[in-house]
Amino acid sequence: MSSTQVILLERVEKLGVMGDVVNVKPGFARNYLLPQKKALRASKSNLAYFEAQKKSLEADSTKKQKEAETLAKKIEGVKAPLIRQASESGQLFGSVTARDIATAVSEASKETITKNMVRLNQNIKMIGLIPVEVVLHPDVSVDVIVNIARSPEEADIQNRTGRALIADANTYEEEPAEEATEEVFEDTVEADADVDASSEEAAEE
Repeated sequence: MSSTQVILLERVEKLGVMGDVVNVKPGFARNYLLPQKKALRASKSNLAYFEAQKKSLEADSTKKQKEAETLAKKIEGVKAPLIRQASESGQLFGSVTARDIATAVSEASKETITKNMVRLNQNIKMIGLIPVEVVLHPDVSVDVIVNIARSPEEADIQNRTGRALIADANTYEEEPAEEATEEVFEDTVEADADVDASSEEAAEE
């Protein structure tokens, strides 16, 4: 399998730290590392450029990390409402994307969050309070809560109760159970009445 050699300009999870020369898949380099300015193609000229700019790059990385830490304090624990269509059991009819979450968190926090910062480790299939990791810097990440609901009113209830508004099968069994209890109670009362009547008849005899 072919690979592309790149020079990392910052720490990349599971890949390396600034200055490392690593081999990656061509598509990963072309579609992510290079356009995001996280790496340079490995060449003599780029290696020389990196060495010349190393101190400047390190200072820039430190500055960005401090900015990310400040932003993390502002958005940590934010509960961002996201209204979606779903069944009574809470299953979503459509998908929730990183862009959707970034928009919701940006609106809730009044800060700028992009889809590239949102890390979705699994598909979201149900309504509820969903924890999502937001990566603000290679060394700074924070968890936010995406409050996925069918309406703003339901989102408010979920926010206050901390629970998803999902129909429970037991809810539909409560009424028959109550009726059964009433029937048992009525049978017991009738049986007691029969016993009392029998006792009175015996006393009269």
